Amino acid sequence: MNGGISMEKTQHSKSASSDTGSTFRVVDYNTTFPGVFGLHFDLPGQKVNKLDDKVMGELDAQIQKLATRSDIKALVIFSDKEGIFIAGADIQMIQGVHDKETGTKLAASGQTVIAKLEKLKFPVIAAVNGACMGGGTELALCCKMIVTSDSPSTKIALPEVNLGILPGFGGTVRLPERIGLQAAMDYILSGKTMDGQKAVKVGLADACVPAQDFKNRVLKIAADVAAGKFRSQKRAVTGTAKLQKTLLEMNPIGRAVLFSQAKKMILSRTRGKYPAPLKILELLNKQAGASRDKKLKLESIAFGELAVTDVSKRLIELFFATEGIKKQSGVPGFKLDPKDKVTRMGLLGAGVMGGGIAQLMAHRNIPVRMKDISYAGLSAGMAASSKIFAGLVKKRKLTKREADIRLGLISPTLDYSGFGAVDLVIEAVLEDMNVKKKVIKDVEPLLAKNTIFATNTSSLSVTEMATACERPENFVGMHFFNPVHKMPLVEVIRGDKTSDRAAAMIFELSKKLGKTPIVVKDGPGFLVNRLLMPYLNEASYLMAEGAPIVELDEHVLDFGMPMGPATLLDEIGIDVAVKVAKVLHQQLGARALPCDLNDKLVAAKLYGKKNGTGFYLYDSKGVRGELNPKIYSTLGVTPRSPSRAVKEEWIPRMIYLMINEAALCLHEKIAATPEDVDIGMIMGTGFPPFRGGVLRYADTVGLPAVVNKLQELSKKVGPRFTPVQPLVELAKAGKSFYSK
Repeated sequence: MNGGISMEKTQHSKSASSDTGSTFRVVDYNTTFPGVFGLHFDLPGQKVNKLDDKVMGELDAQIQKLATRSDIKALVIFSDKEGIFIAGADIQMIQGVHDKETGTKLAASGQTVIAKLEKLKFPVIAAVNGACMGGGTELALCCKMIVTSDSPSTKIALPEVNLGILPGFGGTVRLPERIGLQAAMDYILSGKTMDGQKAVKVGLADACVPAQDFKNRVLKIAADVAAGKFRSQKRAVTGTAKLQKTLLEMNPIGRAVLFSQAKKMILSRTRGKYPAPLKILELLNKQAGASRDKKLKLESIAFGELAVTDVSKRLIELFFATEGIKKQSGVPGFKLDPKDKVTRMGLLGAGVMGGGIAQLMAHRNIPVRMKDISYAGLSAGMAASSKIFAGLVKKRKLTKREADIRLGLISPTLDYSGFGAVDLVIEAVLEDMNVKKKVIKDVEPLLAKNTIFATNTSSLSVTEMATACERPENFVGMHFFNPVHKMPLVEVIRGDKTSDRAAAMIFELSKKLGKTPIVVKDGPGFLVNRLLMPYLNEASYLMAEGAPIVELDEHVLDFGMPMGPATLLDEIGIDVAVKVAKVLHQQLGARALPCDLNDKLVAAKLYGKKNGTGFYLYDSKGVRGELNPKIYSTLGVTPRSPSRAVKEEWIPRMIYLMINEAALCLHEKIAATPEDVDIGMIMGTGFPPFRGGVLRYADTVGLPAVVNKLQELSKKVGPRFTPVQPLVELAKAGKSFYSK
């Protein structure tokens, strides 16, 4: 690889034809690779290459110059950013679109520029060694060939649907042309990524080569292309696959079936709340049989229509908020010493949760010493870890060998041997303050003085727990959500004596684990559970009043939540929810008074999914079935068919309590910013992303309207709805959470 860099510098200095622009430069490789030149992309002052107005103008100018050249037989587009080809179009540019016409023109302009790559009289090759997203993928699709690397950093996608828009630089036209309509629909509608090898397998790329010495390998391919000797690695579609493609894609009846099934799938997943997938489907259908120019025009119009939707604006705001976390340390103004990182960890408490945490660490190549008090506990922990790794193998995200190597990083033990050499200990033992304090006192003396000690508590005070510590500055909360390998959020909880170093180390580790961390202050329920429990508690009050359970769940699904409150209580465990609700009531008082409905279920040993019976019935694999036929008799409740007026109050009664509590959390500095609250609720509970989070939703409704409704409910239903003073003051001042 170094040889390639050295060669480029030498040739660049000698070549009279080399062009040293600020973003793009043309390099002559002709001496070693006959007829081959490179167009190198390196956006100054940025960590990634992205396509904004200025870059597109420079690219246009470069292509026009290249079009006049007669000495180029093959051109390779390289990125000089490590691990990045092109991150896509500048999202701020899209965020600034406020009318359909501007959005349409933005897309059409980008289409025009990159389409010029197709019209060059010599073949252009995209050398993709790193992330290639959105507009970057669309640029690559304009090239005659795509060569990828086998680097893990090589990820190719059209993820625009996740921002509430669609590919606007020709992606909806060229991807189906290259890999077929059915496969293209899958990638465009989901936004999922493919690696370098998968890109060849699906027909997107022509070759995948080792990342080592990538540039020279691509240049050799380019020389073969220039000489007419290269053969693509793409496989021809034959046999059953060819027949299926013909039946589904090449005739009207087959296409109608394909689009009908796709629409059903989209509606089942989104309930029509996200306009982008349906607009993509509509666009692909309209493009059938149209000319290339017509297809592109339809795409630009559809892009403009989506770019101005509220859903797109909310999803883009969420994107910027989560990207911002990646750049943070978790402690404003504090810089973590590079030596302060977790290379080995100890885990106290195996079982399902402990096994999930161990698997997460081992998956990122962090050795784990997992301790429990019994062989049965260790066995359960190892089984939980093994099951997750097996799932990754089944999904082809890991090979069997890779999974076995990572599983081997988890070493189970009944004693504390090895704990003196770890950088971090996480306790995931029984959710009982006395038990946790005893474990802390037993283990802390065995640890090095700088070792961080984290608790995975979901409701107990980190500050009180730290009173059992000799070094409370090293003690911090690290609250994972269940299931650990799926839920993206980690709450980093600062006790009164938690040091900046401890908080920053856990924040950085969480990012390394692929999670989204938020730092919260110690307090009742921290952030997520403090906001979630009033919502679930009010759902129980509604069911106690006779709200039909299935109808209530469906109503909440229509609002956009991933599951209804009764289903969520079953998932959490009704016994766990009752315990947490009582803890919060002790600490928060009357406004957190628990409904006694769930106590009846616990008394009847109806715990939910964990034992197969709760509000619903569950099979041996944990799949939800019908409503528990004994549920109403157990609860002593008779369901009543709700009037329209009653149903219209269900969402305010549940969601506005979350808003009320969130206002207090900000006032008490449990959460530092509205963004932290919204990220926490979206990542931790599945609050609808298209609504932007709890506080974005409140701002959309209007704080005066929220306060008025809470005051009305306080008089009609009970004092738990009394609006808190910080919320009242914001509403009176005519402010919103985000304007504040």
